[in-house]
Amino acid sequence: MFEEILSNLYRIEIPLPKSPLKTLNSYLIKGRGRFLLIDTGMNREECLSEMSASLEKLNVDLKKTDFFITHLHADHMGLTERLTTDTSITYFNKVEANMVNDVSEKEERWGKMAAIYLSNGFPEDELEMAIKSHPGRRFGLTRQIDFFTLQEGNSIEIGDYFFRCIETPGHSPGHMCLYEANRKILVAGDHILFDITPNITFWPGVKNSLKDYLASLEKVYPLDVNLVLPGHRSIMKDHRKRIRELKKHHQERLDEVLIALKDGAKSAFQVAPYITWDIKYKSWELFPAQQKWFAFGETFAHLKYLEEEGIIRRETQGDKTVFLLK
Repeated sequence: MFEEILSNLYRIEIPLPKSPLKTLNSYLIKGRGRFLLIDTGMNREECLSEMSASLEKLNVDLKKTDFFITHLHADHMGLTERLTTDTSITYFNKVEANMVNDVSEKEERWGKMAAIYLSNGFPEDELEMAIKSHPGRRFGLTRQIDFFTLQEGNSIEIGDYFFRCIETPGHSPGHMCLYEANRKILVAGDHILFDITPNITFWPGVKNSLKDYLASLEKVYPLDVNLVLPGHRSIMKDHRKRIRELKKHHQERLDEVLIALKDGAKSAFQVAPYITWDIKYKSWELFPAQQKWFAFGETFAHLKYLEEEGIIRRETQGDKTVFLLK
């Protein structure tokens, strides 16, 4: 399914089966003899089928199509390898390009994540299930992509649109938005979502992803924006109102973490059930392992933020890490 948002700018909704996200917003821009596709969907047949059908109806020639990927998550970039041709340029942020293409580093990162999750209380049997079912492993890239890397201030011109690159780390280490000043458009990826909140999780090698995310929200707040094109769900206009709401959301989550620690030390996994999660399951015990993975990662990111702020501290008890109020 697709719709024209502005002249020569379309949203293509790509299904994400069995995902709480439901769909991905992929954006197509028609230029003069060239096309730009922003984000692609997961590397699975359901996504490819919808994308192919929409591109055919829009008369898109993939041999004349370039790609911009906002960040490394499989729902945004997995399908890229099935769509690019030898005449495509695939734009991607410099920070994550090596993370994606270095196979040994990817496996090493999963290993580091597993070790950290275990040491912070995640049960081993559920951890194995979570990693096995993780969409990043199941529906991500299976080959290297020859990326054209971008950084802050670089630009992409396509037809009547002139986009400036804005680095917005937080949701992922190198997340990148695009800003079109003339039309006051912000292509937000997963930096700003309106119907749901972006997952802010722990990343190996990133000191404080929540602090990075809040700083990135402040960075885009002053921009003159009339239209926000997010990676999922509704297209909206008032990015400043939403940024205030997102900051409030994370403050409330930080408060919930502190409440959880009031009656004593807890591991990150033990803190997670105290957090209010927007999910259909009635209790933490009923969460599938994959959803516990995402909830744990967000909880751990908030614990690290509070630790960096000097509000809580960590201790090692046996082979487990716990957090305490100072």
